[in-house]
Amino acid sequence: MSDDAADAADAGPVPATNAGYDEWVDAIADGEGYALVCSNGHGSLPPRRVCPECGSTDLSREPLDATGTVETYSVVHVPAPRFADDAPYVTAIVDFGPVRVTGVVRGIDPEPNAIEAGDELEASVGTRETDGERIVVFRPTDGA
Repeated sequence: MSDDAADAADAGPVPATNAGYDEWVDAIADGEGYALVCSNGHGSLPPRRVCPECGSTDLSREPLDATGTVETYSVVHVPAPRFADDAPYVTAIVDFGPVRVTGVVRGIDPEPNAIEAGDELEASVGTRETDGERIVVFRPTDGA
């Protein structure tokens, strides 16, 4: 075993990453979010190699709209352990045209009726309070 290989083995396990998803989160953070869209207009999010609707392998990157529309939301008071320090918080599903994206809403009080279906939100990236991992974050638009 070479010295480099021995050093790598001593360093412990390499953390798992999801290159397609991580790249997509980076794009959202840079204001360049995108969806994967097949020639039939079905949208999906990375990592995808095949359209989940029709099986097409011809996927192109299409830019996400700057804002999306709230489809539904939930105020979480009893979170999963990964979000323990974030509670209470609002999780929303937001329609961005060819795709719906799930994320945490920030910039509002996490109370019922703080947002409504149809409200416009912007996507960005933030971190969980509990462990500092990156997550998709929605915020009210300036016009809200």
